[in-house]
Amino acid sequence: MGWNSWNHFGVNITDATVRAQAQAMISSGMHAVGYNYVNIDDGWQGTRDAQGVLQPNSNFPDMAGLAQYVHGLGLSIGIYSSPGPKTCSGHLGSFKHEQQDAQTFAAWGMDYLKYDWCSCGYDHNICGPQQPTYLKMHDALQNTGRPFFYMVSDSGEGKPWLWATSVGGQSWGTGPNVKDDYYRMAEIGFGMSGLERFSGPGHWNDPDMLEIGNGGMNDDQYRTHMSLWCLMAAPLIAGNDLTQMTSDILEILANPEMIAVDQDTLGVQGRRVWQLGPEEIWTKPLADGSTAVGVFNRVQGAVWIALPFHAIGVTGQVAARDLWKHKDLGMIQDGYKVQVATYGATVLKLTPKK
Repeated sequence: MGWNSWNHFGVNITDATVRAQAQAMISSGMHAVGYNYVNIDDGWQGTRDAQGVLQPNSNFPDMAGLAQYVHGLGLSIGIYSSPGPKTCSGHLGSFKHEQQDAQTFAAWGMDYLKYDWCSCGYDHNICGPQQPTYLKMHDALQNTGRPFFYMVSDSGEGKPWLWATSVGGQSWGTGPNVKDDYYRMAEIGFGMSGLERFSGPGHWNDPDMLEIGNGGMNDDQYRTHMSLWCLMAAPLIAGNDLTQMTSDILEILANPEMIAVDQDTLGVQGRRVWQLGPEEIWTKPLADGSTAVGVFNRVQGAVWIALPFHAIGVTGQVAARDLWKHKDLGMIQDGYKVQVATYGATVLKLTPKK
């Protein structure tokens, strides 16, 4: 859980921006509910010096000092690079400088690396096959002696869910970049169905960063965004300006009951168990024996959807709680009807009767 600069700021990032976001993560209460990483994405890079050491650009005069500041707030900090000669936005990558860059990142005090395929291409003419290429950086990070969270960033074309754990990846991208658009977000989120067997504690499918709060969707659509990511046990990496959040956006991002679903210790990725046209139901088993149930409406107009207990995997009567309304619904049984807003989501926690 954390924040990344790319979705809102792109390459227009500075030391001051990152410090402000880190401070806002604390003051907003987001850190208190689990958000921890403050990640600098593409656009921080300058040039290499005479010894080949990668220097940050003038927007980042003191990377070690920035990391120290973030650590001083009780947070962790991340950095971005590419195994190719260039990053996605055309800055210098780590091609043929893997160990040198890993040492630089470690010396600065970084805790997380997002390593983005980009200029390598998928024809393997530049970097070579993905697995040994990503393993090279993993080994370089290991050689520094500093622990890193290693994120294998891939558009999904290379099917990283099949091999990323073998190269030390702790999470990996499963598709194209998410955008602040309901249809793109839904395509990526609902498209995760079927990948659940590749995810689990220590190795996570990552459908990309959150767009919640960037203005392209309404609150019901953002609740769908958050609901899908939480049911999928996906990394929750906010991508908005934390210093400018409305109370409604903060409530979506920092809903402790939804975060508990995402961060549940069982670590199971949820899956689609029922669909009728644009109506879907996803479930996620939880460590306490209960089940999180996401009920989705993917079209215009509020609907009522009856819960099919046989598909959800519960029987008899169960205690239900609405995790967005923070409301106990009492005991319910098969066929209980749930109202779901336009392009919206209702998420229940169902607990068997003791």
